[in-house]
Amino acid sequence: MIRIRRATRSDATAIGRVHVETWQSAYAGLLPDAMLAHMSDVRHSAMWARALEDPGEARGIFVADDEAMGVVGFGSCGPVRDPPEGLDDKARRVGEVYLLYVEPDFQNQGLGRRLLDAMFRQLRSDGFDTAVLWMLAENPTRFFYEGLGGALVGQRTDTFAGVDVDEVAYAWRDLAAPLVRRRLAP
Repeated sequence: MIRIRRATRSDATAIGRVHVETWQSAYAGLLPDAMLAHMSDVRHSAMWARALEDPGEARGIFVADDEAMGVVGFGSCGPVRDPPEGLDDKARRVGEVYLLYVEPDFQNQGLGRRLLDAMFRQLRSDGFDTAVLWMLAENPTRFFYEGLGGALVGQRTDTFAGVDVDEVAYAWRDLAAPLVRRRLAP
């Protein structure tokens, strides 16, 4: 059984491991190989340990915890850092899903949707009514977000390890609506 729960300080090492493994898997061919190869479980675990020591930041970090395997996915959320230009409702309180990763062997089991739902509930609890998520434009998981009702609202170019990459933003304007997987037109 896998349960979604708020992360604790003791999860930092596992989150760091999942962060590195999922980036190296998901972004091979999309981000510079040298950057991905240079990622370190130790550095990422230390980064997550610092985040989990901050009560304000920790409240937006969730894990998918398998009773046999431990942490197999995680996500984090909080106030929007860079609102996309296409998000036209300036009166809205906007939150952001910063990260959402599930180990490849545990994908397609509903864990991403469950993590996203937990983060939306947290954002709603913190007074946000809209959420955005930035991702690499070439990342095929964009279909996952589209299938859960995310609307394309922005694009930008960012630089990773000296390489410019295109990113897109998805938004959900009703965080109270249930996340139901919908079929996309072929």
